[in-house]
Amino acid sequence: MANNNRNNKYEVPVNDQIRDREVRVVGADGEQLGIMPTVDAKRLAQEQELDLVLIAPNAKPPVCKIIDYGKYKYDQMRKEKDAKKNQHTVEIKEIRMSPNIDTNDLATKTNNARKFLSRGDRVKVTLRFRGREMAHMNQSMHILTDFAKALEDVAVVDKAPKVEGRSMSMFLAQKRG
Repeated sequence: MANNNRNNKYEVPVNDQIRDREVRVVGADGEQLGIMPTVDAKRLAQEQELDLVLIAPNAKPPVCKIIDYGKYKYDQMRKEKDAKKNQHTVEIKEIRMSPNIDTNDLATKTNNARKFLSRGDRVKVTLRFRGREMAHMNQSMHILTDFAKALEDVAVVDKAPKVEGRSMSMFLAQKRG
């Protein structure tokens, strides 16, 4: 039989924890046993040496199933683990440059961005200005547009270049399809 502590997110009301007077009961092999008092449903579960588990508390009346609670809990954890395994988190990689970047350095940064994009990450390209470079921000916009043009076969501009304080940045995302 199931234990009665409820400190795990997989745990749902079981056996004596079910407080409803009447419940709709589903048998161990999936057949509908109908609506009955909770006391009768608990007795039915005990006769089969299984647990009465509340699986749909918001239904009218609440739905309980006669199953092995340990196996049910294990299956829930398994499903969640599989769902987590199949999802891919998109990271944002940042590439920083200065307005007086050389062409070879720009090519290296472009190759790095291409590598990040091929992995499915988003790329934040930042142009940082220092001192007198601040006066010539508008003339440096072409560096970001050239960068985006160099990567247009694998990337699309997600967010257009925007000035934020002492830097100008844009976001690139992997081209779909």
